[in-house]
Amino acid sequence: MPCSSDLSDQAVREVGRAVPTGVPATAGRRRFLLGAGAAGLLALLPSDIATAVRAAAQGAAGRETPVRFSADWLVEEARRLATKPHRARIAHPPAEFADLTYDQYRDIRFRAEASIWRDENRRFRLDPMHGGSLFPTPVTVKLVEDGLARTVRYAPDMYDYGPLVTPPAEGADIPFSGFRARHPINNPDVWDEFVVFQGASYFRAVGKGHLYGLSARGLAIGTADPEGEEFPAFTAFWIERPEPEAPTLIVHALLESESCTGAYRFTIRPGDETVMDVETTLFARAAMERAGLAPLTSMFLFDASRRARIDDFRPAVHDSNGLEMWTGAGEHIWRPLANPTSLQISAFSDRSPLGFGLIQRDREFADYQDLEARYEKRPSAWIEPVGDWGAGSVILVEIPSEQEIHDNIVAFWRPAAPIPAGEAFRVTYRIRWCDRPQFPSRLARVVATRSGPNLDRTAIQFVVDYETPMEFAEDIRVEVGNSSGSVHNAGVQANPESGGARARFELTPEGADLVELRLVLKSGDKALSETWLYRWTA
Repeated sequence: MPCSSDLSDQAVREVGRAVPTGVPATAGRRRFLLGAGAAGLLALLPSDIATAVRAAAQGAAGRETPVRFSADWLVEEARRLATKPHRARIAHPPAEFADLTYDQYRDIRFRAEASIWRDENRRFRLDPMHGGSLFPTPVTVKLVEDGLARTVRYAPDMYDYGPLVTPPAEGADIPFSGFRARHPINNPDVWDEFVVFQGASYFRAVGKGHLYGLSARGLAIGTADPEGEEFPAFTAFWIERPEPEAPTLIVHALLESESCTGAYRFTIRPGDETVMDVETTLFARAAMERAGLAPLTSMFLFDASRRARIDDFRPAVHDSNGLEMWTGAGEHIWRPLANPTSLQISAFSDRSPLGFGLIQRDREFADYQDLEARYEKRPSAWIEPVGDWGAGSVILVEIPSEQEIHDNIVAFWRPAAPIPAGEAFRVTYRIRWCDRPQFPSRLARVVATRSGPNLDRTAIQFVVDYETPMEFAEDIRVEVGNSSGSVHNAGVQANPESGGARARFELTPEGADLVELRLVLKSGDKALSETWLYRWTA
């Protein structure tokens, strides 16, 4: 199924969640991209108007002299800005665009005829996104060619203003809020949207056949801290004009925040999985102890692991259903996500991690039975550190939520040592937007976690299903660890319906409000499965 916002409302209705959590959530938050992106449904402009629109959009009307740009210059600019007090960027659009409602914002649609590089022999097109509503921070978009940068200018004819919106007056200068990029990712004749940068430092992408789901961020600061979270923002982008057959799109970004500044370089390769190489240089104004690197943000409402308080016709609702980790010691870990009744923060200490991510393992329609949301088509996001990240922790934040319109899951890497002030802090990593990460491993993987009371309702019964690359052997045993309470009736058996294995055990909390559980399939002392971790709460 195409992932283009031009073709599917559901493919784009999630973008409202890529907004700071301080913004009230409504059903409209999850449909914002539709309002700015249904350009494929519009009639064509006359060719002369289309030409003028593109000229204005690309700054080719003689309004600006291009300036030199390089990645090194951007790093130095971030360094310079970090020596000065932070000044928040404030947009001053016409009043009627400053307070747009959800319905009004979605009534502003980008015209396909104004797409940057539309008439060029390139494999990418760009759509600048209209500012306003939940996206008040002005964002500068510049195009880079032969080392020269030119600003993309707003022009009213870039957008179709529907009946709910009064078109801007002549001469109005309305800021952009970000941009989306297109590539024929599913069909050679359809320019699908595959990545969007919009809202603070949020961005999201899809691979072939995916619909938008979870988001990434440039940086997380103070997530779930009592004193409140700080939301850095990408305030300017420099996008390199690709060569005609180039398979990559290169995007540079400036990040600004009260605590730090940053220079980012994204090398993006769309395909069956969309791969991003992210090169980051941060400059902290003061030592940062609460920074989260390579942050991911997702939604988990419920699945079969625990749904007692959920009344819903669907078997599951989530953009991701587990945190997966590959530790520096080589251990593979699967931690099913939860929608707790109170805020939960977990820290998984590690050194030199090989990878982590928020993963959507359930890939069948029957897993969700939702014809609109199609959660089985949401991508996973896998972070691969480049270089040695040293000591630190993968942090998982699980926030109580009653509706699927909220992002309530955050995962990121927190270094053990604070990010020092005044000097460049560099980190590089790769993000794979994929169905699931692939490893050179023959370990059995968890495919489902289920729980509920046992027959006499004296304990909680857990059932964990595995897909196994090996034949089920009689000497396989289940090893269960628990932080409190007691575990009994543990065992494992072949599952003839799936061809895998099923582990089971019962937990008696014995008055504990929280129990950390750990399960591994073993043969002798050899691990045959990834490590299953679970936090049970009363």
